[in-house]
Amino acid sequence: MYPETMNQNPLEIELADDERQPCEVWTRVMGYHRPTSSFNIGKQSEHSERKYFVEAGKPDTGVSRPVH
Repeated sequence: MYPETMNQNPLEIELADDERQPCEVWTRVMGYHRPTSSFNIGKQSEHSERKYFVEAGKPDTGVSRPVH
């Protein structure tokens, strides 16, 4: 552990960009899962424009599903 962070709350630790690990996003396409990084430019654009919804009358659980 870094000496300058030993007295900090673990939730307050900040990482430098070179210490971060990229997060890979996967999505279900035609019945199987694929990483979105393997999409072509058009499919990446379509994926970024997806709209998410919360069903009326249901509490928001923090999990959203895309509208197709």
